[in-house]
Amino acid sequence: MKYEGNLKLTLQEEQTVKKAKKELLLPPCVKESLLFEALCHKSYVFDSENIQRKLDSNERLEFLGDAVLELVISEFLYNNYYLSEGEMSKARAIIGSEIILAEVALKLGLDDFIFLSKGEDKQGGRRKKSILSDAMEALFACIYINCGYEKVKKYIIKNMKEYIENAVEGNIFLDYKTKLQELTQEKTKKLPEYVLLSASGPSHMKRYKVAVKLDDEILGIGEGFSKKFAEQLAAKIACEKFLNSTGGNDRVD
Repeated sequence: MKYEGNLKLTLQEEQTVKKAKKELLLPPCVKESLLFEALCHKSYVFDSENIQRKLDSNERLEFLGDAVLELVISEFLYNNYYLSEGEMSKARAIIGSEIILAEVALKLGLDDFIFLSKGEDKQGGRRKKSILSDAMEALFACIYINCGYEKVKKYIIKNMKEYIENAVEGNIFLDYKTKLQELTQEKTKKLPEYVLLSASGPSHMKRYKVAVKLDDEILGIGEGFSKKFAEQLAAKIACEKFLNSTGGNDRVD
């Protein structure tokens, strides 16, 4: 790879990469040079302190990792479930979605090891779904390149099997607002209402708090760096409350 024997990492970079390899439980065959690239967000690459180093961001690895993940999930669904093409496509889309990959990344602790510019870091980059999901796919590509298909397949299934099972069973909803609307219409013939409770912080990283109500009763409150995301979180909480109160067994992830 480009970095092997060619790029000298800083001491802090070396320590972060070594710690990431250990705590993410990566196969020994993963090379730290490529892992460093997988962890490099474009903001870090183009940061004023690094621009002369001519680093590569993880975007190319993310592209490959997306394809690797799609193949692994497709093969697993085909071999383990008797589903139609449409059912497999729907489940695969959910499993490989940004929101699910970001959740897996957070559970693994991947957010602690992503290299970001100081500005991106201050703006909450470590919690952004797009950055987390891209880094997750780049990590898959890194394992695939260094260790081969069987190793990356084992790693993906180990960390995503729970999501695969719930996606197949229809227990994961990505659009919580739509799901909540379906639930409330079915049970009460009414639609939920979203109310902005507050918007705080500087303009470049404003944080929103939104409540979802039904008949003036607050069913859930969500917070996030965008109003839409806060609404989705509020709807997720409301879905869980609504399903529990009506005796439903669906899981909301």
